[in-house]
Amino acid sequence: MNFGTRLLHNGNEVDPFTGAASVPLYQASTYHQADIDNPGTFDYARSGNPTREALEQTIAELEGGTRGFAFASGMAAISTVFLLFSKGDHLVVSEDLYGGTFRVLTEVLPRLGIQATFVDTTDLDQVRAAIRSQTRALYIETPSNPTLKVTDLKGATELAKEQGLYTIVDNTFLTPCYQRPLEQGADIVIHSATKFIAGHSDVVSGLVAVGDASLADRLALLQNALGSVLGVQDCWLTMRGLKTLKTRMDTSSASADYIARELRRFPEIRRVYYTGLEDHPGHRIQSRQSEGHGAVLSFDLGDGQRVRQVLSRVRLPLVAVSLGAVESILSYPAKMSHAAMPPSERAKRGVTDGLLRLSVGLEDPDDLLEDLERAIRGRRISSVGTEWRASIV
Repeated sequence: MNFGTRLLHNGNEVDPFTGAASVPLYQASTYHQADIDNPGTFDYARSGNPTREALEQTIAELEGGTRGFAFASGMAAISTVFLLFSKGDHLVVSEDLYGGTFRVLTEVLPRLGIQATFVDTTDLDQVRAAIRSQTRALYIETPSNPTLKVTDLKGATELAKEQGLYTIVDNTFLTPCYQRPLEQGADIVIHSATKFIAGHSDVVSGLVAVGDASLADRLALLQNALGSVLGVQDCWLTMRGLKTLKTRMDTSSASADYIARELRRFPEIRRVYYTGLEDHPGHRIQSRQSEGHGAVLSFDLGDGQRVRQVLSRVRLPLVAVSLGAVESILSYPAKMSHAAMPPSERAKRGVTDGLLRLSVGLEDPDDLLEDLERAIRGRRISSVGTEWRASIV
């Protein structure tokens, strides 16, 4: 069964009790136990909820895992996965990654005695050189946020298995629609489902899929013990978003490819980052290990002043944190997603003061491109009633 069909026919499309075409919201914290010696599947909603279970089963099926988990946010998912490790353990981590993940790795886990070494995981020799006797896992973002570096998943997972390490992959940018790391040897896949999976800027959620059953049991214990589970209404919203994932991803990715190619023609832009471009360093690997290049691109305007001018002029994209929505979102990583990262660390990773990240939504790509061109080339668009006026500034 092809992926688009599996989104709608994955075993959780119909409520087994009523036949409803949407799994209902089981808005209950507590469940009656008819026989205390033979308790039912559900007893307390932190430990399990039928709506959440449907979502968790769905992400496991879509990623090719044995078990799925739904958390209150992407960072709740990431943090819980990190707590699989203990004092004295060491992790090798992609140096180019989400600022919130960097914050947990540098400000929280060291207090628990868990250390991380950041390396360019596109270079497997650097990965190998960073492994110590205490290393327990390799953590990868690919494509990375926000400069879209591509790590060879097959090569990385083979290296990790050779060294007896777990491989953990943040798959937020591509979702299982385009990339399924478990099928390429990874052990754990993480999503900020707030982004493309839910897709409508109306829910915050995190999802995890695990391949090995015993590892899944360990994560289930942590999920229940820590309690940062996804609420029932957000579970329902996330499942609703999943139904249109492929349609949204295909449309937005095609638009992103078009816009990236056009932006390269702008002399005002120093560099465009998008894995669909043939001259992107990771293009060939990305084309081999995934079924698409996604809807996120970044471009560098050179300095913060030009960034501020552009952000003050655009009218179609939201100027906001986050990504992966039906509306386009233009983000400034230095002040938003990577604000938790010190300037010196951002500079090492290419997150310059001139870098903007664009998550392409479902608008007409020509309208988006025209809006960006006006903003970049010095035109302000202002609204009066329903009419738009352009004026040179």
